Amino acid sequence: MGHDLIRDSTIGQVINHVSSGRILPYADQRPSYVVPTCLLAASASPEKTKYDKNRSAERLDITGTTPSPTDLERQSTGLTLGCDISDPYLIDWEENDPDNPQNWSLNKRAFVAFEISFLTFSVYIGSAIYVSSIPGLMQEFHVSLTTATLGLTLYILAYGIGAMFLTPLQELHLLGRNPVYMVTLFLFVIFQISTITAKNINTVLAMRFMTGLSGSPALATGGASMADIFPSSQQPYVIGIWAFGGIAGPIIGPIIGGFAAQAESWRWPILELLWISGFSLAFLGLLLPETHGPTILLRRAKRLRALTGNHELRTATNEIDGGKLVYDALVLPLVLSIEPVLLFANIYLGFIYAVFYLWFEAFSLVFGDIYHFNEGLSGLPFLGFLVSGVFTYTVYCLYQMYHIAPRYARAAAANKEVPPEIKLEIGLIASIFIPTSVLIFGFASKPSIHWIVPVIGAALYLPGLYLIFQSILMYITTAYPDHGAPVLASNTLFRAAIASVFPLFGRAFFRNLGLGPGSAVLAGISFFLMAVYWFLLRYAHILRRRSKYALST
Repeated sequence: MGHDLIRDSTIGQVINHVSSGRILPYADQRPSYVVPTCLLAASASPEKTKYDKNRSAERLDITGTTPSPTDLERQSTGLTLGCDISDPYLIDWEENDPDNPQNWSLNKRAFVAFEISFLTFSVYIGSAIYVSSIPGLMQEFHVSLTTATLGLTLYILAYGIGAMFLTPLQELHLLGRNPVYMVTLFLFVIFQISTITAKNINTVLAMRFMTGLSGSPALATGGASMADIFPSSQQPYVIGIWAFGGIAGPIIGPIIGGFAAQAESWRWPILELLWISGFSLAFLGLLLPETHGPTILLRRAKRLRALTGNHELRTATNEIDGGKLVYDALVLPLVLSIEPVLLFANIYLGFIYAVFYLWFEAFSLVFGDIYHFNEGLSGLPFLGFLVSGVFTYTVYCLYQMYHIAPRYARAAAANKEVPPEIKLEIGLIASIFIPTSVLIFGFASKPSIHWIVPVIGAALYLPGLYLIFQSILMYITTAYPDHGAPVLASNTLFRAAIASVFPLFGRAFFRNLGLGPGSAVLAGISFFLMAVYWFLLRYAHILRRRSKYALST
């Protein structure tokens, strides 16, 4: 597994290319590789086959194993595995092909899933860790709270914008996932240096926007990378892990950032972000393999063309319609956003995401002003989210395993289709946690009540956020199976746009209304959206049938 991980990583690909395949070679770059006869051009000379019957037993086929006598006979007759008799120049996956991400070992897939989750964590932590720097920025640059908070707002907004035009690049078979991940992560690291060395608030804000922009592929495409390597039956579990990694970033950010800002200065939380993202860049640059199947096949076809001299070798996905790519990236997400189902999904997820970022303002008011925690300790209540998150993910897995999976199995046995609306059920149940959490937190935050009570109240928000997030995103990608990327891009943009605004007025909102009444307003909006959610669950199938983009069954 180690050799393959390094060879298929960004650094490994550079080494392989520079050494012309002599270092970290693929099976088809080794001197002993047997070129299947069917891949040769009709005019190819026998010398081009690199096939010597006297040494054939010592040679390797494309899977990297010694061929059996039967395989050798098939090679000599042009009937090698991977050669389609009807189209012999088409390069496709072989049976049990080890280069196919879906065929990787469980250990390799688990390790890559961890890498993708860590990448998402490394970028997502960049939003909330900045909150600890706000007081220091206000003091050093003599700016208002609203101006300093713009660094959080611009970061969130930027990764919503970036998802529109950066993440579609990863669908280009010529590029794949890794080049976009690594280039943008490199820029992400560079922008931290510019932020740390900034001499004025304008530079800080500009760099925060560029940081969020460059981090968008890691936040928007992690789920697609998971889908590259895991079968559909396992995707809810692994995408759930990836999503939890994303949520863990904003939770841990204030914890580690608070102590750094208190002990040193506002630059130290950003310096911590530089350390985390810099390690991520080195770690993933060396060990994260390409997961996009069409890109892997395209690279194989390129190597075989160079080896055989047959320029007719191709994959089924060589050509990309550039016009369609631009339309799907920039126009279709906006067109889809006015679909009733998707419009509600965007608004609801945007709202609960925005309230989540309001906690960063509310926590400083409650645990700083009411319970008199210092700047470092005021971040520790965020640990409550992690505790409730572990329990939530456990329940989510059990729900998938013992409720959803059997329903799919029974439907398959009866030769029936399962409507995608079943994915909304757990989200509707979990939506009660949103108003419950904000009400407990708002009305229990008093000097006469122990601080653990508002911590518990806040922690109850995580089950609602996580399960609604998973429920709606799994639903909209299932209900719009041919437009998954535009649907997710639309949701990311609208979710980020809504969430980015809330921190700007969060402190004024709670100070003017009070924690209790302010929380009651948020709870009232939540109850209204719950009613709309129920309506969606009940009638979404009718709305789908009226749409030309959605699944009609």
